[in-house]
Amino acid sequence: MNWLWRLPLGHDWRQNMLQSPVTAEVEDSITLRVLVLALVIVGIVATDIAAETWSSFWAVPLSILGAIWSYYRRRDRNIPVKFCIAIGMLVALGAFLGRLLGELNDTRLTLAELLIQLQVLHCFDLPRRKDLSYSILIGLILLGVAATLSQTLAFAPILLLFLAIALPTLVVDYRSRLGLEQLNTQNEQILRNSSTQGNSSVFNLKFLIFNFVMIVGLGLVIFALLPRLPGYQLRMFPVSSPIETKGEFTGRNIINPGYVRQGNPNNQANGSSGTSSSQTGQPGKVDNSFYYGFNSQINQNLRGEMTPKIVMRVRSQAAGFWRVLAFDRYTGKGWEVSRNDQVKRLQRSPWSYQIFLDPPISAVQTKEIIQTYTVVSDLPNLIPAMAFPKEIYFPTPMLAVDQEDGLRSPVGLSEGMTYTVISQVPYRDRTLLGKTSNKYPQSIKNYYLQIPPETAAKVRKLTEDILANYNQQRVAQSNKSLDSTYEKALYLAQYLKQNYKVPENPLDLPYLSENEDLVEAFLFKHKGGYPDHFSTVLTVMLRSIGIPARLVAGFAPGEFNPFTGMYIVRNTDAYAMTEVYFPKYGWFAFDPIPNHPLIPPSVEDEQTFNTLRQFWNWVAGWLPSPVTGLLNYVFGAIFTWASKAFSWFLSLFYQGWLGVFTGLIFATTAAFLSWLGWDRWREWRYHYALRKLPPMERLYRQMLRWTSEQGLVKHPAQTPLEYATILYQYHATATAKVIEEISQAYVSWRYGGHNHDVQRLQQKWQEMKKTTKKLKLT
Repeated sequence: MNWLWRLPLGHDWRQNMLQSPVTAEVEDSITLRVLVLALVIVGIVATDIAAETWSSFWAVPLSILGAIWSYYRRRDRNIPVKFCIAIGMLVALGAFLGRLLGELNDTRLTLAELLIQLQVLHCFDLPRRKDLSYSILIGLILLGVAATLSQTLAFAPILLLFLAIALPTLVVDYRSRLGLEQLNTQNEQILRNSSTQGNSSVFNLKFLIFNFVMIVGLGLVIFALLPRLPGYQLRMFPVSSPIETKGEFTGRNIINPGYVRQGNPNNQANGSSGTSSSQTGQPGKVDNSFYYGFNSQINQNLRGEMTPKIVMRVRSQAAGFWRVLAFDRYTGKGWEVSRNDQVKRLQRSPWSYQIFLDPPISAVQTKEIIQTYTVVSDLPNLIPAMAFPKEIYFPTPMLAVDQEDGLRSPVGLSEGMTYTVISQVPYRDRTLLGKTSNKYPQSIKNYYLQIPPETAAKVRKLTEDILANYNQQRVAQSNKSLDSTYEKALYLAQYLKQNYKVPENPLDLPYLSENEDLVEAFLFKHKGGYPDHFSTVLTVMLRSIGIPARLVAGFAPGEFNPFTGMYIVRNTDAYAMTEVYFPKYGWFAFDPIPNHPLIPPSVEDEQTFNTLRQFWNWVAGWLPSPVTGLLNYVFGAIFTWASKAFSWFLSLFYQGWLGVFTGLIFATTAAFLSWLGWDRWREWRYHYALRKLPPMERLYRQMLRWTSEQGLVKHPAQTPLEYATILYQYHATATAKVIEEISQAYVSWRYGGHNHDVQRLQQKWQEMKKTTKKLKLT
């Protein structure tokens, strides 16, 4: 019965509800509510900007409306509104589950949309400070999702804006928790006239600006120093929504929008198989948007330049040549894929986006490189990928692989498409490649030694003369001859770079006549040509002396953005270079184009600290050359060693249980040595600071440290004498008396300017410590 009497019934129940903690925690600060609303809006806008859509913009006006409603109804129970909010949340959850079935590959944007919908509903019920804290957290989560979706620097201003709003929000929230905001609201006039008027200001602008600059600066330093480790340790890779294809996919057709000509729209439908006049070796102009080489035939008798535009963004731990397709047959004015109809179709399972490929077997060490491509501008249905792909996550149900290891899609790569490739890229071991034999399989000799007979003799003679005059060219400092295939290919590529030029004005290069050969005109008439002509010449020269080679077209790595971690690839980054075949090791590329690296970037170029390297390149541009050279040498050696050591440490965890055990031992030892070094450094700093203090203060600081080591730390709010009085409860009387005497001497010296016999106090202090130590030992 006593328990029943305590139940909140009738009018008492209503009074208890009105006096409940919910009502007591009602947030009245308009400033805090406005700042929280601003954080939420920034999070919503950031998600739209990062996803490059405006699908969530509707949430901004509704959030503002909900915030206004919540403020004016903050002291009401709002039962009907809460009921409607609950129903709305259930509807949003149902819609989310429906969308989730079609977006199993990448649920980030779907989850963000659900969170935005829940936040809009939540905005209509924000009476308490705790509810506003939830909204702050939602804004932070939305910003985090936007960070994972962002591929451009457009996210950077949003991030800075969020930080600029978050700092005063935290200040106001803290003041509200202390009750200062409520005090300001109720007694605004009193505080305005009080002596503490200067301290009643909500914001200290200088303090906020200083913290903003410090946080941004510290964040940039940490960002520059963080290593770029190989990503995607979990096998969950970004890929676009499924694309359903219509009709039969043979894999033979290449859809290049650049070959769609006015009056002949069927070129694209027919796969642009090379029947147009611009592909038969006749003079013509290149398309100003699409690279002319992405087709089953390539006509190098075209002239002109492309207008730069971004076509892809690539996220990859290592820079590489984003390979598109290769050509095996030289036509005299270009190239063609002779086995274009011999393709292998690959189909994925209906419940997975993964398609397994058959990479060539190589006897050299390889490294797994994962790349994610996002198409920014329409591309042909040829799929860029790093060499030797073994898996691809692609939105179409099937793909095709041609005889030159190129990947083909049933549809053109449209704007917004995302796919992921896993390549098993071999290391370029110059020693091993230099020892390969000249015995090539018949399947290689049948297709990669072909040259028009009328051209072969002239090119072979010139090539042999160049190799015979190896030492006269003063490239080598020894008298050895070029015996290995690798050294010959390397030297010929370097020879073309040094002895032939690209015309300053591309339009100055004349067209080839009907019976004129491109390689002959390059070597003997024009002494140069377009960049792709260099690769054609190197390929034909190698073939003329019995070295199998082919022309491969693709994209250079592009411009690396250290803030987004992505390579920005433009249409003007597309070019062709030479691939040379080495028995047992496969195909390796050589780049003879002037101003290009002789060896294209690959897994040998460590990218772990690429962000710091990019930052240093920017700083070095402002320094004198001698200083830059010295610092480059010193820091280059340091970071090369650090990168190798870090990579070696990570590799231990992929070598079985013994490697994991070894890695843990090294990690434990390094952690212990780091702690020991930090402890010794702190001890040195402590004694260094003590030596600079006046004798009285030095003795007092030593005493405080000793008492804290005994287990009783002085609170900052305690005075020295209060602290000394408390110590009588925890130490012997004689010990406490010495501590009190030192404390009184310190107070009189610090605040009264009286001098004391510090040596006597120091002596008593040392005797007291010795006595205490003996008592502990006994």
